[in-house]
Amino acid sequence: MMMRHLFLPLAAAVVGYAGVTAAAAASKRVFTIAAVEPKGTAEVAKEAFPAAALPDGGGLQLKKPGDDGRWQISAYLWSAPQYHVKTGDEVTLRFVGLNGSEHPTTIEGYDKSFTLKRGEVTDISFVADKPGVFQIICSKHQPTMVSELIVE
Repeated sequence: MMMRHLFLPLAAAVVGYAGVTAAAAASKRVFTIAAVEPKGTAEVAKEAFPAAALPDGGGLQLKKPGDDGRWQISAYLWSAPQYHVKTGDEVTLRFVGLNGSEHPTTIEGYDKSFTLKRGEVTDISFVADKPGVFQIICSKHQPTMVSELIVE
């Protein structure tokens, strides 16, 4: 009988502690995601202008040599390829428009769509309640402007 009186409060404490631990494991996460456009330039005298076409989609751009013989390639990207969070985290993705006039963006699996414009900041907040890998896609600059939200 004495064991039963000790066991029940101990079991209740363990169950209560497990619930507190799960709730405490979720946290607030904020990521700043910049729309960037790295560029590379070369001179025809040192590097030939590429003959092969780039993939369609606007994410990669190639400018032909000018009168000065310089050519340029650029790629539109999000500032990091992956963002990791845990299931239950309160997530804010703070998008900053640095390069490119606009970026029609979708966060797959979380029903979030918006258009980021140069010089603007757009905050998207949600609870990461679905584990998996979800793409963050700018539809105007494919195939390069894609990152992954990884919910573990």
